[in-house]
Amino acid sequence: MDEKALIDAARQGDVSSFNRLVLSYQSMVYNLAYRILGDRHAAADATQDAFISAFRSIGKFRGGSFKAWLLRIVTNACYDQLRRKQRRPTASLDALLVVEPVPIRSLTDPGESPEEHALRQELSRAIQVGIGTLPPEQRVTLVLSDVQGLSYQEIAEVTGASLGTVKSRLSRARGKMRDFLLEQRELLPSRYRLKNE
Repeated sequence: MDEKALIDAARQGDVSSFNRLVLSYQSMVYNLAYRILGDRHAAADATQDAFISAFRSIGKFRGGSFKAWLLRIVTNACYDQLRRKQRRPTASLDALLVVEPVPIRSLTDPGESPEEHALRQELSRAIQVGIGTLPPEQRVTLVLSDVQGLSYQEIAEVTGASLGTVKSRLSRARGKMRDFLLEQRELLPSRYRLKNE
């Protein structure tokens, strides 16, 4: 069954069709939530909240990009998590320094040595910490663009922002990430260090 047929069946209340949609998108939704929130448990909660919300409101889906619609729901779930965290910060300083990278199986190289793997993991941790320093709107925009690979137009659909706002947020986020990585260059593996120009 194709995606449109699954969506139509799910809109009619077919739970198994909705579950097939969940299986198709769960990895992407979780990865987006993890990159925005930087915490596995919070990402799992946001993913669950997003799918529950999507199930409840799929009858309101009126066509267009289902992916963009779903990413907007998970992005809103992440904003909710960030607002809750801001109101009641609970993380210790030690917890802020430990970031577990999400393994990306499609990017693993079977010929990669253990040392190269460890260096790539260090870089992944540094990038995730840097993403966590960005304001929420810039963080979401950067993750949607540079991690999820969405176009400016798709990001505008997901975030509800204008195209100009998306470009501006992305430019600012990339600049802040570059500055963050330059400040942290001693902690990065030598082959990944940015040169200060």
